[in-house]
Amino acid sequence: MEGRPRRSFTEDYKRQAAELVGSSGRSITSVAKELGLRESVLRRWVEQFGPQPTSAARRPTTQATPMSADQASEIARLRQENERLRMERDI
Repeated sequence: MEGRPRRSFTEDYKRQAAELVGSSGRSITSVAKELGLRESVLRRWVEQFGPQPTSAARRPTTQATPMSADQASEIARLRQENERLRMERDI
């Protein structure tokens, strides 16, 4: 029982497919389906050829700003109130 012949792809094609994942903003799964590839193959190409995403590019983060004294005291007060309310609720 013979399967289909194994396909081979040029390095340029692999690189372009990997770049398509990064530039389109779509998932590896959807790009792989569009190109007629297995997800695992495209994932390997992305790891090999694709630009390594920075944390800022993949997940926008906010810079933590230092808490003012007023904010810190308010948080402490609210935590104490929460604890008191939990105790009242449990009784």
